[in-house]
Amino acid sequence: QLRQLFGSAVPAFPPKFYLVMTKSMADERRSQLEQYLQNVTLDSNITNSDVFIGFFRKLQQDTFKIQTQRAFLDVYLADGGSIRLDIQTSDTAERILEVASCKMGLSRELIKYFSLFFFQDHDDGALSVVKKVADFELPYVSLQSMKELHCKLGIRKWYMDPSLDTLLMDCRASLNLLYMQAVQEVKRNWVKPTEGQMQELEFLQKNASKAKFLELIREMQFYGYLRLDPCICDYPEEGCSADIYVGNNEINCCIKLPTKQSKEVSFKINRLRSWQVTFLGAAKNGEDDTLELRFEYNDSGTWQWIILYTKQAFLLSSCLKKMISEQMMKAAKKGQE
Repeated sequence: QLRQLFGSAVPAFPPKFYLVMTKSMADERRSQLEQYLQNVTLDSNITNSDVFIGFFRKLQQDTFKIQTQRAFLDVYLADGGSIRLDIQTSDTAERILEVASCKMGLSRELIKYFSLFFFQDHDDGALSVVKKVADFELPYVSLQSMKELHCKLGIRKWYMDPSLDTLLMDCRASLNLLYMQAVQEVKRNWVKPTEGQMQELEFLQKNASKAKFLELIREMQFYGYLRLDPCICDYPEEGCSADIYVGNNEINCCIKLPTKQSKEVSFKINRLRSWQVTFLGAAKNGEDDTLELRFEYNDSGTWQWIILYTKQAFLLSSCLKKMISEQMMKAAKKGQE
């Protein structure tokens, strides 16, 4: 039915497993579905159609054998608090975000600046954002399928240009969400303030000066970026480890060379031609699934492929798409002026 409506625009669907699925088969199936999601979301005409939403709802519920019924779902905020929602297991992320936003008093026109994410809180205090939840995805079902990852569902801002903060400052609910996330990112060392800036932030936080806190933090390195877990890359040579920050039209990598020296590299989004995510194999012995994101980059006039081996490859891909769409919207706005 999807192919009748949209023809070749619909990507090929991953094959089914007809036997009882082992854990590795379920992990592989989940990664294949995520890859399918990445491809299909390139065309909003498909993902906004009732036919697709109904198809994907049935697919998720059938794959993980979860029937439609009433349930409670906790949506976490950046300060550690949560909102408990009375939902149906078949509710989409779009629906759950609307209900959560209504409970928080977030105005309807600002909902588009936020999204639901799956994340992990680690014992050492680190925060891992696992993936962005697609609007048509069923968060309750996805959480059940990711039980062994001990993920939580949370709400975070969803834009990569820090200057867009200014559009959300007049609504108390959106101001609170931005402030909670900014405080969290300072605590988790995602943002890099100087010693003097840190003292100013602490003073503003103590006095609950949220708007001034956000105004100040926008000047700081890596504010508004999404930090990935440490990963492996092949630039400038094989076997390098890297800390990656993505945002503000760049992928910023702090690379540790095999010689133990460090090198900071910024890959600008306007010099990136294409990218792809590849699933290399299911997890073994409790390790993470093997995923890679490779992108084609113009380095001093020469195009080359750069590979990042990261379990957050799909999340990084979503961030790249978001940065490009924001650039296009900004360019279109300038053209109208």
